[in-house]
Amino acid sequence: MKPFFLRRSQLSLQNKVFLTFVALLLFILGCFIVYVNLVVIKPLKEKTVEAKLAAATKVSQQLDDYVDSQNQLSQRILSSKDLFSILERGYQTDVNLERLNQSRRLKDLMFQAIGPRMSIKDMVIYDKAGRKIVSYIELQGDAASFESYLKKSLIDGSWSGSGYILERQGEAVSFIRSINNQNGTVFGYLSILLDNAFLQRISQGVGSGQVYILDRNGEPVVGSIPDEELAELTARNPVDGVYVDDHGNYVAYARSESTGWTTYLVTPKQDVLGPVNSVKYLSILLITSLMLLSFVYIYFSTRNLLLPIRKLRSQIWRISYSNMNLKWDNPTQNNDLILLNEAFQDLMERLQESIEREKIALHEEVKARNSALQAQIAPHFIHNVLYLISIAAQEGKTDVVTDMCKHLSDSLRYIVSSPYVHVTLADELEHTRHYLSLVQQKYEDDLVWEIHADESARNVQLPRLVLQPFVENCIEHAFTHSDPPWRIKITVKQFNGLWAVEIKDNGDGFPPGKINEIMDNLRKSEAAAGEGDERPASIGNMGIVNSVGRLKLMYQNRLFFNLFNHADGEKGATVQIIGSLTKDFY
Repeated sequence: MKPFFLRRSQLSLQNKVFLTFVALLLFILGCFIVYVNLVVIKPLKEKTVEAKLAAATKVSQQLDDYVDSQNQLSQRILSSKDLFSILERGYQTDVNLERLNQSRRLKDLMFQAIGPRMSIKDMVIYDKAGRKIVSYIELQGDAASFESYLKKSLIDGSWSGSGYILERQGEAVSFIRSINNQNGTVFGYLSILLDNAFLQRISQGVGSGQVYILDRNGEPVVGSIPDEELAELTARNPVDGVYVDDHGNYVAYARSESTGWTTYLVTPKQDVLGPVNSVKYLSILLITSLMLLSFVYIYFSTRNLLLPIRKLRSQIWRISYSNMNLKWDNPTQNNDLILLNEAFQDLMERLQESIEREKIALHEEVKARNSALQAQIAPHFIHNVLYLISIAAQEGKTDVVTDMCKHLSDSLRYIVSSPYVHVTLADELEHTRHYLSLVQQKYEDDLVWEIHADESARNVQLPRLVLQPFVENCIEHAFTHSDPPWRIKITVKQFNGLWAVEIKDNGDGFPPGKINEIMDNLRKSEAAAGEGDERPASIGNMGIVNSVGRLKLMYQNRLFFNLFNHADGEKGATVQIIGSLTKDFY
């Protein structure tokens, strides 16, 4: 069975089923999002952008129509035969009747050509030298400016004089063309001042966005444009199309082949993508709502579906050696799960019976092995004590013999009473005191011993006769080459769920290689015990291996044993025994 923390770190069955359905749902919703973007949002965005390009093209076409109407107006004036005869006389410098008659006749021609609906601001006729002859409304600027422009254009070749040209003069744009007959003879020039208000009405009739009109030289036709925006617009050499500028604005542009003017429709990104974003956000809201509802539905569905399995799993987790008979109080209506529960209960009952039989057999085996080992210790202890008593008797120490017999009596009573029952650490320490008192009768003041034990550790459970052999080993082997006083110190502590016994002496320490030999003997003893080999140890090779073996029979893998020589010039050795306070003994 896995530890509790490992089971907790894994996903539950409900979570696995839930995540499986969620992954499938996310895949479906992802496909839906892709579908909405490709089939709905992307075409809608393209349609919106195309609408902006169509609006820019429409404005450009309206401008072309307006300029074309001025071209037709000029053609009507040039088609009059009287025009050439009037202009043939040239510019009249003096204000006289002939000049007034010339102006009147030219204005009549203008009126006949313009008609009742006037879509221009003014019209002026110049002679071939660029001097103003007549103005229809007398609004156009100084004639000297036209005369200087005419000379400049003929010199630099910007206008050859044929056809017409659109030129901005001040705040207005003029439609200029030469007045010539079929033979190409130039009689003068006709200048039509375009109506700025009409041009602005055209540019303002496109809804959202700002319209800019630039001539072929990149100069504004109507109004003014900030230098930064003008530089950004003229940086491209477009024919028509749509692009996004550095500010995120959508710029639709269309260029007229006849006039050379380029119409720019600059629309903020939000105005262009507003409908698109509305559809997108609505789709996201709808998809999110569907996801949340689906998650809730899937969660509760899987919870109700897997609730019986969760109950069964929870019951399995609660099972231990001492609790094998748990029953499911509320069986599910699912027939398959009822059968599974019945099979599981039957398995638990049979497993409980097997465990009980195995525990009884193992307990009897451990008792037998422990009794055999303990039986080996008792004769060895009695043999040593009787030898000490005999020495004291030979020396005539009757009082000493009396005390030693009393201590021996107490020790024998401890050894033979209830040999199969575990004892407390306090009992073991008391027996060790009796033994040290017996030994001290021989060594007197040469042997100094002390025992310090925490009161909280006095009730620790131990097998009988596990501490005295370590003390006996110190007396017999540790002080062979050491000068008295010989010291033995036993310390017992309890901390962090553990108990520890430390037996320390100031003797010779273990010879080189002896520690490894003892540890090897312990490992061999464990291996032999695992194979059922119960070979009795001899009296001379009993103490450490025997005691540690019985402790490990009782504590299994919850016991730590160590022994080492002191370092840094300190004499002697130390034996450490550390065990768990958990009471789970065989």
